[in-house]
Amino acid sequence: MAVTNEQVTGHAFLKALYGDDYYPDHLVDRGKQILSRLCERIEAERPADLAALYVLTHAATEEFNDLQEAFWAADSEIETVAREELAEDFWFVARAYGFADADVEELIGTRDW
Repeated sequence: MAVTNEQVTGHAFLKALYGDDYYPDHLVDRGKQILSRLCERIEAERPADLAALYVLTHAATEEFNDLQEAFWAADSEIETVAREELAEDFWFVARAYGFADADVEELIGTRDW
């Protein structure tokens, strides 16, 4: 399913990470795919409230938790800059789908990075 939200389709996910050699592009690409799948799930499932949205964002956060291993293997990690960029993109997604009152810390509440 292709994302149809125009705000999302025009947004460059993880943009700051692509400009930094510390983050391998192929792993940033995987992160971008996680965020794109999150948007697809939101459009398909249409969460009715914040609790339902958080279920979806927590699942995407778990995927980033798993991706952390690949970053370590590449002598990188999801550290301060990456954490901030990820939080901003999760917050962007919430707002783009009408959840402006979402708590950014709760959106990524299951993170271990």
